[in-house]
Amino acid sequence: MKNILNRLFEHQTLSRGEAAEILTNIGAGTYNDVEITAFISVFLMRSIELEELIGFRNALLNMAEQVDLHEFKPIDIVGTGGDGKNTFNISTCSCFTVAGAGYKVAKHGNYGATSVSGSSNVLEYYGAKFTTNHDVLKTSLEKSGFAYLHAPLFNPAMKNVASVRKNIGVRTFFNVLGPLISPVKPQYQCLGVYNLKMLRLYMLINQKIGTQYTLVHSLDGYDEISLTDTTKIVNNGGEFLATPQDLGFAKIEQSELYGGETIAEAAKIFMNVLENKATPAQRNAVLINSAVSIQTYDFSKSLAHCIAEAEESLASGRAKQAFMKFFEIYQ
Repeated sequence: MKNILNRLFEHQTLSRGEAAEILTNIGAGTYNDVEITAFISVFLMRSIELEELIGFRNALLNMAEQVDLHEFKPIDIVGTGGDGKNTFNISTCSCFTVAGAGYKVAKHGNYGATSVSGSSNVLEYYGAKFTTNHDVLKTSLEKSGFAYLHAPLFNPAMKNVASVRKNIGVRTFFNVLGPLISPVKPQYQCLGVYNLKMLRLYMLINQKIGTQYTLVHSLDGYDEISLTDTTKIVNNGGEFLATPQDLGFAKIEQSELYGGETIAEAAKIFMNVLENKATPAQRNAVLINSAVSIQTYDFSKSLAHCIAEAEESLASGRAKQAFMKFFEIYQ
């Protein structure tokens, strides 16, 4: 690691193979926390390169628990995290909204690293017991439309960096890797990204791996469509900028997306959304992210049509039903 760090401090980059070897060694416990912290710190001072990212991704996928859910053609709806906004669980709410609309969602998620409540926090708060059992995953997709892959269970190599990430408390390249290392290897993905450079990087890697994708980034820094500012949207068909009004919604204030100070507060907002008790701002943020996810399955569908599907899922109670069925299975 000393030799690696000396090279990186001289502004050199890693080849794909070198990056894969280092991540494999991290997963095997070869390096101590100080060495890992120093290595991570390099990528806090410069952007990760495409070949480095692919190498890291390949290593983690090779070490991951393998699972085959391709028959369901699920979508993963996820954010990179690390935007520092401490929003409520918008993407997780969107997952159940999309599932309630009749689509299959396999979300790969984790505890919050730089926010109060990640997807694992809110689901665990309500009593979900995470598993790698393939039969449970398939049953959940069949009956609820949603399956959850708790990243530490499926990516055990990541345990060697968990404490380092938590102690650093800021976004690292592992935030970048998270959406790329689902063992499901989903064919469809709707991904929120925390800055424009990362958005471009994800576009390039999605083109390489052949995913049908939508990438979103709100220009005021959110890793989702926040409706607080103009959003950059990139998908297989192209890229464009959209104001909240362009998307069919009124602009909202950042404070209206706040997730609270505790997991319990975030969980309450999450349930309010599914029970149609949320504020208009909270509900609209979930609707637009759900709609863009639905559209990712079929770009010929108009956004207005996809918003209507998401609205029906929430208004009819099917989003809440999807959550309740999931909860019954993940006991």
